[in-house]
Amino acid sequence: MDIVPLGPGFAAELRGVTLADIAADDAAYAAARAAFEQHSVLVFRGQTVTDEGQLAFSRRFGPPEVTKVGSLGTGTHFITLTTIGPDGKVVPPDHRFALRNRANQLWHTDSSFKSLPALTSVLSARIVPPHGGETEFVSTRLAFERIDAGLRRKLENSFAWHDYAHSRGQIAEGLASPEERAALAPQCWRMVWKNPVNGRSALYLASHAYAVEGMEPAEGKTLIDELMAAATAPGASYAHAWQAGDVVMWDNRATMHRGRPWPAHEARLMVRTTISATAADGLEGMRPPSQQAAE
Repeated sequence: MDIVPLGPGFAAELRGVTLADIAADDAAYAAARAAFEQHSVLVFRGQTVTDEGQLAFSRRFGPPEVTKVGSLGTGTHFITLTTIGPDGKVVPPDHRFALRNRANQLWHTDSSFKSLPALTSVLSARIVPPHGGETEFVSTRLAFERIDAGLRRKLENSFAWHDYAHSRGQIAEGLASPEERAALAPQCWRMVWKNPVNGRSALYLASHAYAVEGMEPAEGKTLIDELMAAATAPGASYAHAWQAGDVVMWDNRATMHRGRPWPAHEARLMVRTTISATAADGLEGMRPPSQQAAE
């Protein structure tokens, strides 16, 4: 297996290995897991991807999420991200599918709004437009390391609230359905996630974050906005240009990502599996002490 660096200090392509290799072989998994912990974003090109193969690969990294209400794939381990309607045609720009794709163009980390956040997401390209639609990543680990030491110490003991409805409300009122709001109560997480494998810390932020525990609402939101702006500064990102057969996985503890626009008339079909974080991934201690005591 060859590791080819891609981004500014993070992200790498793994060559000479397939998803099936990693799913079946302990040594291949160990090498891929080490690369994941180091590089945060891994790219696999030219894969023959099936739902079953993607899920088998994903299970190597931990327990797969069950897709939430309101998503294509509810109740399964798959999230379908598409602009293709039931009639096989590309949906209009005001269709809920298109609006949800616009929401994914906000900088975010997956599942921070859930009671069990995500370790990694695995996204496969099934149908992609010839131009546009890149997925752009930044390293919140490198962003944290760029911050002044005094602010780093403060953030290590700070907690932010995350809410799915907050991010969706930035796109359209009511985009988060009543069923989604009922199922996805706001969650509070430490603003810095420490990797237990290498000891490196990363900002844990997203467009879902709307408040900081113990701070006035406006003050907390200003801090979140400033940190996100610093993490996503020009020159800090890796933008992945998709080809059919590509699979990309990323560490939700140490990155943010966003989709980029593509021509509205072009079809796109992507399939994502998401792996929940566990205690072994550094999840313990991410809750405020008051919530830890209550759990």
